[in-house]
Amino acid sequence: MREDKGIFYRIDWVVVGLYLALVFIGWLNIYAAVYNETHNHIVDLTQKYGKQMIFIIAAILLAMGILIIDPKFFSQFAWFIYGFFLFMLVIVIFSGREVAGSKGWFAIGGFGIQPAEFAKMATVLALAKYLSTLDVSIAKFRSLVIASAIILVPAVVVLLQHDTGSAIVFLALVIVLYRAGLTGFIPLAFIVLPVLGVVALLVPKLILVAVLLMTAGGAYFFSNRKLRSIMLISAIFLGSVGFVFSVDYAVNNILEPHQRNRIHVLLGQDVDLRGAGYNVNQSLIAIGSGRFFGKGFLQGTQTKYNFVPEQSTDFIFCTVGEEWGFMGSALLVVIYMSLFVRIILMAERQRSRFSRFYGYGLASILFFHFAINIGMTLGLVPVIGIPLPYVSYGGSSLWAFTVLLFIFIRQDSYRYDLV
Repeated sequence: MREDKGIFYRIDWVVVGLYLALVFIGWLNIYAAVYNETHNHIVDLTQKYGKQMIFIIAAILLAMGILIIDPKFFSQFAWFIYGFFLFMLVIVIFSGREVAGSKGWFAIGGFGIQPAEFAKMATVLALAKYLSTLDVSIAKFRSLVIASAIILVPAVVVLLQHDTGSAIVFLALVIVLYRAGLTGFIPLAFIVLPVLGVVALLVPKLILVAVLLMTAGGAYFFSNRKLRSIMLISAIFLGSVGFVFSVDYAVNNILEPHQRNRIHVLLGQDVDLRGAGYNVNQSLIAIGSGRFFGKGFLQGTQTKYNFVPEQSTDFIFCTVGEEWGFMGSALLVVIYMSLFVRIILMAERQRSRFSRFYGYGLASILFFHFAINIGMTLGLVPVIGIPLPYVSYGGSSLWAFTVLLFIFIRQDSYRYDLV
C-alpha cells in the first residue's frame, strides 16, 4: 500500500494540466469569436466570454468537490444517478425550453441546463457498474442485451427531444463493450452499417441488393456449410437488405429537414452554399485563410464579422484555424490526443474493473465529440451539432465533461487503496 497522502498528492496532474489547457484555449477562442469592442471586459456577463468565465469557475469548484468525495460513492450510487438523469431526460420533453429545434433544456434564470450532457456521464457510470459485476463474458446474449439497453434507452429518449447529435454520441460506448470482452464481429457492425447506409443513399437499391446477394453467396461458398453457418449468413443478408431499404425512410421521416439537407450536401447530392452547406463552406474559408501561423489573436475577419454561425459553440475550431493557423490547430489536436492516450493508460492501470470500464467510457465519449466536431468544421461528416469538449461555449457541456473527467481522476487516485 502506498504511503497515505492527501488527495492532491495522489491525483494525476498531467490530466488536470491538459484539462486546464483546453479550458483556457476554449475561453480564449470564445473571447475572439464573439469579441465586442464596446464590451471587452473579461467578466462582462452580457457577453458569452463573461458567462463562460463564470462557467469555468463553477466547473473548477465542481472538480474540487468531486475530488473530496469518497470514490466508492460513484460505484455505489451509479444506478441512482443513472435513473435520476433518465427521469430528467423524460421530464424535459414536457417542461423544457426549445433551443435550436431541440426541446432539451431547463431554463434556470438567464441560463439553460441540458440534461442530455449529464446523462452521458450517468450512462458511463451505469455501464461501468453493470460490466464490473459480470462473472461471464459480455458476449453472452443476456449480458449483451442488458448492456445495450443501458446505452440505448437514454439515446432513444434524447432522440425524442429532436437532438440527434447527442443521441448518436451514446453509441460511442460500444468501445467499452469491446474492452469488456465483446467479439470483434459486433463492433465491426458499427463500422459497416454507417458505410452501408451512405452507399444506400448513393447507389440504386437493386444493385446494392445484388452485391449483398453475391457477398452472401461467397460467404456460403467459403463456410463449412453447416446449418448454423447457413442460418447466420441468411440472417445477416436479410438484415442488411432490410437496413438498406430502411435508410431512405429514416432519412426522410426521422431526421429533421435541416439534418437531411446537410447529409445531401455532404454526399454531393445537393450544392447549397447559402443554406445547408453555408456553415461548412464558411468554416473551410476561415480555416484555410489562417494558413500556417494564423492571422493573429482578434485578427480573424471571418470570425470578427460573424460569417460562420455558431462560431463559439459547434464551430469553435474554425476560430482556432483562422487566428492560430495550422500550428495552433495542430497544437490543439496534440493536446486532445495526449489527453486520450493518458486516459487509456490510466484506465489500464486500474485495479478496479469499475474504474477501468469507466475510463474507457470517458475516453469514448470525449473522442467521439472531438472527432465529430472537428470533422463537421472540415466538411468530413454531417453537421449534427455537438460541442468540442472543454473548448466550446456552454455551461452544461463544460460542467458535464468536467464531472465526467474528474470522477475518473478521483477513481484513479483511489487505486492504491485497493488490494
